Amino acid sequence: MRTRVLHPHLTGTQTRRAPGRALDEAVSLTEALDELELVDAFVVPVPRPRPGTLFGPGKVDELAESCKAEDIGLVIVDGPLSPVQQRNLERAWKVKILDRTGLILEIFGERAQTREGVLQVDLAHLEYQKTRLVRSWTHLERQRGALGFVGGPGETQIESDRRALNERIVQIRKQLAKVVKTRTLHRAGRKKVPFPVIALVGYTNAGKSTLFNRLTGAGALAEDMLFATLDPTMRGITLPGGRRVILSDTVGFISDLPTQLVAAFRATLEEVLDADLILHVRDIAHPESEEQAEDVYAILNELGIDEARQETIVEVLNKVDLLDDEARARLGRQSDRQARRVTLSAVTGEGIDRLVAAIDEVLGEPVTEDRLHLEFVQGRARAWLHEQDVVLDETQDETGFALSVQWTERQQKKFRELF
Repeated sequence: MRTRVLHPHLTGTQTRRAPGRALDEAVSLTEALDELELVDAFVVPVPRPRPGTLFGPGKVDELAESCKAEDIGLVIVDGPLSPVQQRNLERAWKVKILDRTGLILEIFGERAQTREGVLQVDLAHLEYQKTRLVRSWTHLERQRGALGFVGGPGETQIESDRRALNERIVQIRKQLAKVVKTRTLHRAGRKKVPFPVIALVGYTNAGKSTLFNRLTGAGALAEDMLFATLDPTMRGITLPGGRRVILSDTVGFISDLPTQLVAAFRATLEEVLDADLILHVRDIAHPESEEQAEDVYAILNELGIDEARQETIVEVLNKVDLLDDEARARLGRQSDRQARRVTLSAVTGEGIDRLVAAIDEVLGEPVTEDRLHLEFVQGRARAWLHEQDVVLDETQDETGFALSVQWTERQQKKFRELF
């Protein structure tokens, strides 16, 4: 299908990302879908968003003519569109329209392989479609007659479709609940065999799967493509010190990740929440590496990984092979001064030994056992200890809580700083 990509740039507001780079990402997302022929892509300035069409009437007419002239069948708008805006633009341009959320959902739908992945994508699709039922199509306004003589006028088609969607959503959630239960049992089984779990997170196309393959020798799909990996993969590896660990590759994050997907993939991303160590893989050669990192940390925070936990994350600055010598040297000097930052190239293997050594060092921190007594008013301190998973035993008396903890020197220091 002949496809056009538009990035609406709200000229009256301050944007964190350059419009041109945002458009490039939208093009990469589009190219991740098969059977689409990209005709053109450009930024469209929007001085004042219109509630009915987003773009002004002159721009709508101009784009309608060019869509007809170029025989465009699909227009991707890199931003959120309300159901009314989508319907009006489809009528005006006589093409199919996808907004950013719809596009990402289409990619996830094409990539899902496991039953869990398919269920999660289906759930996200249905939640998205439910918001699109508001007078999107004229047939949804028709009424279906009620049975009997005293019944009301019957339900409208839109009510019938919404009911059908809600029933399907309930079914999928029940199926996903079984998957979550199975995953919980698997995690409980892994905890009985004390292998630390290391989770790879990062912006999509940062090189997580390539690094995963490099460390484990696995054959996970690794391509220069957004969302090449969707379903999580786990493998066991042995560190140089003899410690056995489990490495987990997860779905990549992206800016403005649809809330439906964050909710749907929460079961999968629980592996990150339970991980003993998180490796944040960054594409350091990308011009917006810092902005991408901010997006990743924002999503981690949304998942329940707060700033205190984020401070324990090891940053892996990947793709240094794409930097010039001066930039690589400068980055190397900066990393040498920070214990939880490693520079490497997952493609060439440069720096992999340093990463493995850093993992071994972090997981190998000596731990000590202590007894603590917290008063009832120290609920935040008690909650923090449980979040850090350092509590071995806990009893309650008349004055508060007596806890046996096993923690590292770093955790002790952090506890004293906070409380």
